[in-house]
Amino acid sequence: MCLTPMAGSYAVRPPPDWWPEMKVVTAGIGLRAGHVLSLLKEAMPEIEFVGYFDPQPTHLARIGEDVPHYDGVEEMLEKTKPDLFFVGSPNAFHLDHIKAGLAAGVRIFTEKPVVVTREETMELAALLAEHGTNQVMVGLVLRYSQHMVDLRAVLGALGPIVSLEANEHIGPYHGAFFMRDWRRMVRWSGGFMLEKCCHDLDVYNMVTGSRPDRVASFGGRKSFVPEHAPTSNTEMEIMHRKPSVWESVDDPFHSDGDIIDYQTAILHYETGASLAFHTNLNVPDEHRRFCIMGAKGMAEGDFVHGYLKATARDGTILADHDYTKGEPARMSAHYGADHMMVADIAAFLRGETDSLPVGVVDALEAGLVAMALDEARINGGMVDLRATWAEFDRFGLRGC
Repeated sequence: MCLTPMAGSYAVRPPPDWWPEMKVVTAGIGLRAGHVLSLLKEAMPEIEFVGYFDPQPTHLARIGEDVPHYDGVEEMLEKTKPDLFFVGSPNAFHLDHIKAGLAAGVRIFTEKPVVVTREETMELAALLAEHGTNQVMVGLVLRYSQHMVDLRAVLGALGPIVSLEANEHIGPYHGAFFMRDWRRMVRWSGGFMLEKCCHDLDVYNMVTGSRPDRVASFGGRKSFVPEHAPTSNTEMEIMHRKPSVWESVDDPFHSDGDIIDYQTAILHYETGASLAFHTNLNVPDEHRRFCIMGAKGMAEGDFVHGYLKATARDGTILADHDYTKGEPARMSAHYGADHMMVADIAAFLRGETDSLPVGVVDALEAGLVAMALDEARINGGMVDLRATWAEFDRFGLRGC
């Protein structure tokens, strides 16, 4: 089954009598898993949570304190025989949990990034070739956003995409969270570019209709270092605004984390398009901007500041959207895209549609790009991805 773009909907509809109960289990019940699963229950009242695996659950109340606990994923899958397995564990555990789900023959939803190394990517690609890509859905939530629904509607009018610039700038409270949380360690998260910016890299693969064949990158850690530690109570409060639990540390400026807090990347795509991308974890005025230049027009927007404008080369306005008003502005998390994602997934699980805006193959490709960018940053050279794509494509996953 191919996963192709479709428009999202916020509608939450009660199930008719013929919709059967859907049994759901989760590996991990932290903030993100609790949030998404609670939204999914709102959209699909027929869901029953029948088990969870998490040695340190922090948001169990979002799905119900009475949900049975299991000591292992395999035991949980065997005893509950679920219809859907949600993988919300820390990134480094994703592959083992996905493998268990595939072996059990259960449909899986995994949070991004899917896996954390190139070797894991190829191992999972082999499993997907055996079990089918439609067994695994993925939470690359930006693809579901109203920004991307509206961008896809005008993308063809821009002509061939020539060049792009984009960024993801997160506030000090959020950057400090990354420096205190388990995500600060590359061995658990896969690195910041993979953990946080895989959304963005996936979007620009979609925009160009291709993958990067050469990348370079520069970055490091300059903000969350001891000499810049807060000296006021106000700043100290900001740095602890977003709580962390598992494997966390208290001080983001003296932590043992090995992720970056800024990175600049340049990417050359198979189509000849190029992208300049920048991320920074210490930006008081957050942005997630993009500017897409085609041969016949351009589109620019900002997820955080809530707008999208597309202009033809003769000056005609193709689209002009203000997302700061109306329903999307009132929605929680990811600019309203969480609700849109859950609505699309509910329709997919109920068989009302056979398509989603993004699939696991897209996620694996974006992940390989993020890994290559970190390789280029660490080694100080350009990384050629053509051999990587040749190896990945041998599994025959692209296109379906």
